[in-house]
Amino acid sequence: MKKLFLLVVLVSVSSFSQEIALLKYSGGGDWYANPTSLPNLINFCNSNINTRIKAKPSTVEPSNPDLLSYPFVHMTGHGNVVFSDADVNNLRNYLTGGGFLHVDDNYGMDQYIRKEIKKIFPNNDLVEIPANHPIFQKPFPFPNGLPKIHEHDAKRPQAFGVFVENKLVLLYTYECDLGDGWEDAEVNNDPIEVRQKALKMGANILNYIFTN
Repeated sequence: MKKLFLLVVLVSVSSFSQEIALLKYSGGGDWYANPTSLPNLINFCNSNINTRIKAKPSTVEPSNPDLLSYPFVHMTGHGNVVFSDADVNNLRNYLTGGGFLHVDDNYGMDQYIRKEIKKIFPNNDLVEIPANHPIFQKPFPFPNGLPKIHEHDAKRPQAFGVFVENKLVLLYTYECDLGDGWEDAEVNNDPIEVRQKALKMGANILNYIFTN
């Protein structure tokens, strides 16, 4: 019934306008980091890939039943993340029912988020997504996979995912700082080509959600 409910929601919003959300989690991490990133990504997508997403993203807690109203939920931050049992159950229902969670490590989240993802999917591995996956193919090609936006530890950027019935439902971007590239230009002083690269990758993520 929950899966059917979410599918009905997704079909109805696709006919009019979509709304996406930022995840407000517990544990002390700065879930509110990068305040301009989602609005800028929404504007880019509405202008370039024919989406009709509401300009202002919502904020939702992981245990809130309203979570099932959003086809895409974004999560970011630098620090600790803790999901309660209620959070875990609701997130699992959301993701197995048609929802999508993008976790973007803003540097410092990795040691915490992996164990929380395992709570949600104890029987599903977090696996690296190959560069030939559709999420890197269209509408903007990224033949080498996830782009590097900001440098921290001289590690290559990696995209990890959880697949349910062969469908990607959770995307974890690591050593990339994708959301930083979505922010207003003056926040990080990134060159226009870096910001465009980040926004195009973000557009690919949303395109994947709305077309699969």
